[in-house]
Amino acid sequence: MSKVKYYYDPDTLSYRKIEPKKSKRYRNIFLFLLGSALFGFLGLIILLNTRWVNTPKELSLEREVRNYELQYDILNRKMDQLEQVLANIEERDNNIYRLYFEANPIPEEQRRAGFGGVNRYKDLEGFNNSEIIIDATQRLDIIQKQMVIQSKSLDEIAKLAEEKEKLLASIPAIQPVSNEDLTRMASGYGWRSDPFTKARKMHWGMDFTAPRGSPIYATGDGKVVRADNRSSGYGKHVRIDHGYGYISLYGHMSKYNVTVGQKVKRGDLIGFVGSTGRSQAPHVHYEVFKDGERINPINFYYGSLSAEEFDNMLRLANQENQSLD
Repeated sequence: MSKVKYYYDPDTLSYRKIEPKKSKRYRNIFLFLLGSALFGFLGLIILLNTRWVNTPKELSLEREVRNYELQYDILNRKMDQLEQVLANIEERDNNIYRLYFEANPIPEEQRRAGFGGVNRYKDLEGFNNSEIIIDATQRLDIIQKQMVIQSKSLDEIAKLAEEKEKLLASIPAIQPVSNEDLTRMASGYGWRSDPFTKARKMHWGMDFTAPRGSPIYATGDGKVVRADNRSSGYGKHVRIDHGYGYISLYGHMSKYNVTVGQKVKRGDLIGFVGSTGRSQAPHVHYEVFKDGERINPINFYYGSLSAEEFDNMLRLANQENQSLD
């Protein structure tokens, strides 16, 4: 209820009620409405401005989002690089390493296979950027699987290389007598004239003439399985089992430098040139067996002869002359 105001009238010596003028009332109403409109306009301006002027917390969140976007881009570039490096290694693995060691290439579908079965990424669903997160996680999982497959492949290649190295070291690949001690290559593998009967017979090895007492060397890594004179015609001789089906034989020695069961390396001294057994002069009768069958030793001198020396030996070995045993 509005207050009633009075004034003192000196003419009547009494208080009279003040009657508000209509113009003043209208003015007050106008001022009220104008003030309300101004306050409403200011409130609207403030409300609109708050959408463009972020709070400190909102600014911090925006910086964090931009940082995550940057990290995601960096992660994508790193994954691209990893995939390129892996692709290069896989190509060399299939087309060089596994080919060289006669291993079957790993199929592309096995290297690129995904993950079947249950949804592995269900926990990553339902977020604002779930699609991006799931895509990055899938790529990382596939890269990790490719790396595991490639690691196992390289382990296999390492074992094959080690086995190949053992094989190459075991194959009889040098002359049993060095060129410095060698007088001549007297007789090769094939049909030759027997020095005692003069009959034509098969000569199963190669004869290397050298002064009595010249060193005889193991032609490949292996284990000595015989060192005796109990084999007809060979006199004092040594046999080395090289593994992989290879055995080498060295006959007519003057004495041994190894014992049965001893392991030797290619180039180790195993005995000395002599003329024991069925022999006409000091020399080494050398044979090579593969899976129990005698084979021509001339095919195994790649470890000690030049191309010119090998051609000369091949020419001499093919001459059908008289053997020394």
